[in-house]
Amino acid sequence: MKLMSLSSIFVAATLVGCASNLVAQASAQGVRTESCKATSEAEIASLFDRWNRSLQTGDPHKVVANYAERSILLPTVSNKPRLTPAEKEDYFHHFLEDRPSGKIDLRFVEIDCNTAVDAGLYTFTFAKTGATVSGRYSYTYRWNGSEWLITSHHSSAMPEKK
Repeated sequence: MKLMSLSSIFVAATLVGCASNLVAQASAQGVRTESCKATSEAEIASLFDRWNRSLQTGDPHKVVANYAERSILLPTVSNKPRLTPAEKEDYFHHFLEDRPSGKIDLRFVEIDCNTAVDAGLYTFTFAKTGATVSGRYSYTYRWNGSEWLITSHHSSAMPEKK
């Protein structure tokens, strides 16, 4: 009986060791071992709506909550890349003063394992002034295990007037 138990332990330890080596080799070779969040173009498109609704609150902190801790904002009306939450809040504090609201004009969505890109054209209307600005945008998102967050956001005004 002792011999059988020792044999079982040896076999189990060998199998665990082999499995660990396979995982280590897969990681070293760049093979993904994560599970991918199932999503759809509609879900990714809804992330802009979530972001746009946070603009309507007028609270920069609520807008910044859409961004991953490690993310970059390349905004339309500032030359400064915003890397930290504080830098993003500073940008949105000023951007929100004119009460912007965005509308997607053209969208292209690309989905991968736990990442997605939403890029296209949008128009902002500013309630305070009535002005509209058309721009190009790209958002990249990463699934963090519980929610999609923005990892990069680029926005630029259209170079040619309509």
